[in-house]
Amino acid sequence: MNESGKKENKPEKISRVSSGVPGFDRLVEGGFKKKSINLVVGGPGSGKTIFAVMFLIEGLKKGEPGIYVTFEEKKEKLYEDIRSFGWDLEAYEKKGIFSYLEYTPEQVKKVLIEGGGTIDSIITKINAKRIVIDSITSFALLYKEELAKKEAALALFEMINKWGCTAVLTSEEASMQMAEISSTLDFEVDSIVILYHDKRKGVRVRGLEILKMRGTKVPNETYGLRIDKNGITVLTEKTKF
Repeated sequence: MNESGKKENKPEKISRVSSGVPGFDRLVEGGFKKKSINLVVGGPGSGKTIFAVMFLIEGLKKGEPGIYVTFEEKKEKLYEDIRSFGWDLEAYEKKGIFSYLEYTPEQVKKVLIEGGGTIDSIITKINAKRIVIDSITSFALLYKEELAKKEAALALFEMINKWGCTAVLTSEEASMQMAEISSTLDFEVDSIVILYHDKRKGVRVRGLEILKMRGTKVPNETYGLRIDKNGITVLTEKTKF
């Protein structure tokens, strides 16, 4: 009650979804917002796919079905690569709670026109809670005109919202300057996470920055990042890029 005797409306608590990346959730009030669309941006070798797979594995361990949609990565190669981290997506696939979908960008274009198609039916079949699209860079190259690119991105986001999943999208950027991140993606996604990957005096240095996350107080600093046999860990030490 306030001084006038009226009952105060407390802000609704935001449901969070754990990222599965050690050290990340503490920076974003417990994880991604449930049913949000999150963009992970980075150059080659920065750890985007590892981050995305850890997000899926975290859900699968909790019994939350997931889908991995890719325009570039072959299933056999990805499965082989991530086994070195001790992750077995094939086992979850056999359990019927995980689905791996290889699409050409042209096929995704068709999916947008059809309003979901095969992905729709699979999401319903396994009751997917998490979805990864890795990466949207190839998809964006289908559209030469900025308007067409924007319309396609909006159609994709509308579909993801309709599915009710928490989504992680990856995007490859050679340079991580804010101006180079698509304005459409910037306005439409709920969060942007940047992974840095640089070489200084012969030593490889990694970092993570949370550019934005709606409804969440995020730090302004960039934190160190480590990739080892356990995957990605966000360090407590701050760094500069």
